[in-house]
Amino acid sequence: MTIIGVHHVNLLVDDLDAARAFYGGTLGFAELDRPDFGFPGAWFTMGAHQLHLQTTDGPEQKSQQHFALQVTDVVGLADGLEAQGVKVFRLPPVEGAGGQAFFNDPAGNLIELNQPAG
Repeated sequence: MTIIGVHHVNLLVDDLDAARAFYGGTLGFAELDRPDFGFPGAWFTMGAHQLHLQTTDGPEQKSQQHFALQVTDVVGLADGLEAQGVKVFRLPPVEGAGGQAFFNDPAGNLIELNQPAG
């Protein structure tokens, strides 16, 4: 159960095309394939890390801005957090995204545990 470091940062954007042009064109980040989560977004490489963009349109926000920690055992780490009284929201593994679990810090900031596929 090791936290390796930051895996990605997820930002909310209101214009995905403009954000793609800025991050892919202006900043030169390479766009990655992104699994279909049922809502629009885009993924980019940022050196050793990733940037995930998610649109803010729609009647319901499916997630929030957050950062993700890359871990070696998402289930074990989530179990350990729950044993310490932290409420953890677990998602089933997603092809292309791996294992994911989410929790909030004491101020309510969303943090993701991410165990990449493969």
